Amino acid sequence: MAEPWKVKMVEPIRMLSRAEREAEIQKGGFNTFLLDSDKVYIDLLTDSGTSAMSDNQWAGMMLGDEAYAGSKNWHHLWDAVTDIYGFKYMCPTHQGRGAEHLISQILIKPGDYVPGNMYFTTTREHQERAGGTFVDVVQDIAHDAQAEHPFKGNVDLDKLEALIKNVGPDRIPYVSVAVTVNMAGGQPVSMANLRAVRELCNRYRRSDGKPIRVMFDATRCAENAYFIQQREEGYRDKSLRQIIREMMSYADGCTMSGKKDNLVNIGGFAATNEKEVYDKLTQLVVVFEGMPTYGGLAGRDMEAMARGIYEMVDDDYMAFRVGQVQYLGRQLMDAGVPIVRPVGGHAVFLNARAFLEHVPQSEYPAQALAAALYVDSGVRGMERGNVSAGRDKDGREHFPKLEMVRLTIPRRVYTNDHMDVVADSVIDLFAQRESIGGLRMVYEPPQLRFFTARFEPVKREGFWEFVKG
Repeated sequence: MAEPWKVKMVEPIRMLSRAEREAEIQKGGFNTFLLDSDKVYIDLLTDSGTSAMSDNQWAGMMLGDEAYAGSKNWHHLWDAVTDIYGFKYMCPTHQGRGAEHLISQILIKPGDYVPGNMYFTTTREHQERAGGTFVDVVQDIAHDAQAEHPFKGNVDLDKLEALIKNVGPDRIPYVSVAVTVNMAGGQPVSMANLRAVRELCNRYRRSDGKPIRVMFDATRCAENAYFIQQREEGYRDKSLRQIIREMMSYADGCTMSGKKDNLVNIGGFAATNEKEVYDKLTQLVVVFEGMPTYGGLAGRDMEAMARGIYEMVDDDYMAFRVGQVQYLGRQLMDAGVPIVRPVGGHAVFLNARAFLEHVPQSEYPAQALAAALYVDSGVRGMERGNVSAGRDKDGREHFPKLEMVRLTIPRRVYTNDHMDVVADSVIDLFAQRESIGGLRMVYEPPQLRFFTARFEPVKREGFWEFVKG
């Protein structure tokens, strides 16, 4: 289908020469996060905060009530969250990371275990800073890039129950379920699995008599709802709005980055059905974010997010949004390029281990491939492999089975002509993949190293020769 919108305003972009791109990637330490945006031609670094807002959202920005407390825009956001997501209480934050931090500080105690369907970088960081230990309970097939499964993000119920029996319900503050699973390639979770997780947690009671909590990372729940609509029996005739409400009914609360599904450039929230948790949110948000009625956001930003929440559940919009990601994925698969299958909802993930089989994982093949893509065409993607996975508490590097480059499609920003340029570049790189060598890390920050780490080629006859063209 064609884009379900008309273009009203444009932002010029320019491709640098290859020599200029070579200089920029070296200046940035072969880390695409360290490139300036005006040096990038097509920016697929992330879908976080990079969406194009609608005329309705921009109109709402002019209605910002910038009162320090009790802004009318906070009421609009509250109404949108309780209406679409169905939770009783909502606390705004400056972005999803703020919500993760607050929920972790409120619910996790030192020595707790937090099971989740694959880690996400910032989520795990906040859980560990609060004294918890993340435990991966995603089904094994999620770690297989080539396996075809409609819901690779599903929780493995046997793994989850084994952990509960081993440590006891009181040491599990909540089960963290991401819908969709970013680090698995944007893979969805089925409604049947969400229901089963809820039922399992209801069977195991904490010492206060309450069941184990279920908390969603709902950042891309609308995309997850689309996959349920298209792939799961009994949901084809239901709207995204109906599916999201059922999904959320199986959780006690959620964290949300409004910078993704909610179609805004900044903002997020934590939502809950528990009054005592909400009361703690309103206390802690004052310390780290702002008043409970603005949470680090301007009134105009809350208004844009409230309107974006309603726009994200438009079925035609979501069909095109996911369809554009599938469009890029199909081109790469048809050309034999190894990618994570099936194609997820927000990005196409290149399988860097299969793409650069000659580069050992200790030389960061995904990092090298992301840098090579920029040099080749000015397209910026990002590494999602062992640089992102980081180190364990003993200092040993994690070597995940999935070593990927994420090509993340911003919402309502690029046309399919842009996707054609991306596909051509990736296909050309695959044809000359032997010329791309590995990297070594020359600067490593102690946390979330993928944002600011710097690299250099392992040897001159490897990646350096590709960069020199």
